[in-house]
Amino acid sequence: MANTMLLSLAEELDDLNVEFVSLQEKSKEYQKTLETLRTIEKSCMSMVTHQKKKYTQIGQTLKKHGKDLGLEDKPRWEELQRHVAEKQKVCVEIHESLPRPSEGFLKLTLGQVSVSLLSKSEKFDYKEEYERFKLYMTIILLVFSLATALFIDFRVCDALFHFLLVWYYCTLVIRESILRHNGSRIKGWWVLHHYLSVVLCGILLIWPASVSYEMFRNLFMAFSVYLNFLQLLQYYYQSGCLYRLRALGEKSDMYLTVEGFQEWMWRGLQFLLPFLMLGYIFQAYNAFVLFKLSFHPECNEWMVPASAIIFFILFLGNFFTTSKVMLSKFQAMQKKKSKKSL
Repeated sequence: MANTMLLSLAEELDDLNVEFVSLQEKSKEYQKTLETLRTIEKSCMSMVTHQKKKYTQIGQTLKKHGKDLGLEDKPRWEELQRHVAEKQKVCVEIHESLPRPSEGFLKLTLGQVSVSLLSKSEKFDYKEEYERFKLYMTIILLVFSLATALFIDFRVCDALFHFLLVWYYCTLVIRESILRHNGSRIKGWWVLHHYLSVVLCGILLIWPASVSYEMFRNLFMAFSVYLNFLQLLQYYYQSGCLYRLRALGEKSDMYLTVEGFQEWMWRGLQFLLPFLMLGYIFQAYNAFVLFKLSFHPECNEWMVPASAIIFFILFLGNFFTTSKVMLSKFQAMQKKKSKKSL
């Protein structure tokens, strides 16, 4: 019996040895291909950097001397400008398709690790996974905020909620930095918004159980409930845009440009806009309440005026950035309609 088992294992090992030799050959082939790929990547990066630099210089020269040209030279000047703009656009696309080391915040937090997503499908999948992460966390935070607002009134539970908010916004900062590294056109304000949110939630976390905290607590919990509800609406709008763009085959990228803005997107934004503006008014109201609390004789904590300032900055940034985006998209839609009527 034991002899039969040993023979069976010996035969299995012989078969595995044949596969093992093939594995070693494949591994050597992979390493050789990888070295060749790295060499090509370095060559492409060097060439595209040189091309971008030269096209930028030529573009600046054209812009500088454009006013001095006569009418007969204008067509040629405009043709050269279009040529430079087209080549610059292609260079940017090539540059974004190449792996690059982390920079700025990502380099500080992750070190010299490449977080480049090399294909459009990978970028799109990462963007969808990012939206799903926000959805799951929004649901958790909504349930948590409802529970603390209606049923649980313990400072320890509040601290857990604030800690969860700090972790969530820190994670968003990292994920958005990866998206921006891979070509996502997330506006700088929204990145700053999450940095400020980290600071605000950190202040709420260390705010001691005092008269000022108790006076502001219920308002903040109500604000959190509304904010998470608003984020649910934003998720369904964003995921709807991504799904329809992929289904239509119009874009497999990580951002929506004004030029690619569609009429059905405008209808979705029109529905979302009143809820957004109400949220911004809520932020301004929080700032006003905290500002009044800072003059209360029993409210001596520095957290009160600090939170008031951050809430007011968030209100201003959100209101003016959203208004600017909506105006640009409205103008793009009007321009599109006027072209169709011609």
